[in-house]
Amino acid sequence: MSGYIAFSILLLFVSFERIAELVISKRNLRWSFNQGGIEYGRSHYKYMVVIHIGLLAGSLIEVWVVRPELQPLLSWGMFALAVGSQALRWWCISTLGQRWNTLVVIIPGLPVISNGPYRWFKHPNYLAVVVEGFALPLVGFAWRTALIFTMLNAGVLMFRLRSENSALATLPIAP
Repeated sequence: MSGYIAFSILLLFVSFERIAELVISKRNLRWSFNQGGIEYGRSHYKYMVVIHIGLLAGSLIEVWVVRPELQPLLSWGMFALAVGSQALRWWCISTLGQRWNTLVVIIPGLPVISNGPYRWFKHPNYLAVVVEGFALPLVGFAWRTALIFTMLNAGVLMFRLRSENSALATLPIAP
């Protein structure tokens, strides 16, 4: 199997993983709103969706159009980082449980989560996104996509973090 095909299969798996996330998010969002959840900062969400779709589509297109010479050592190292970022993302999802979704929604009165990866990082899911954003395209040596996504994601994350930090500031601190 060629490296291009293997990379395409990897992107297909990540696409299915994203669909699973959206299904979980939708279910959790219903639960959150039923608990009195309040949404913050929706205006940036559409941009976040577009750049995340662009990450997958751009990586695939760049690899098949440019056909870069794949570097096995770089590909395997970036693959390890991409898998690690997925593991961190799912650790975040499982730690937050029903409170996790792709929007910024808080449930008044519930304390800020401070266990799992949140014990060490305030926003571990965004660390996973940042790492995946450069590692995943670089598995296929799609460095242009990695660079563009990283720059666009930095801009969206500024708004997202501001919004999320404002929302979290309304919650009590866990004992």
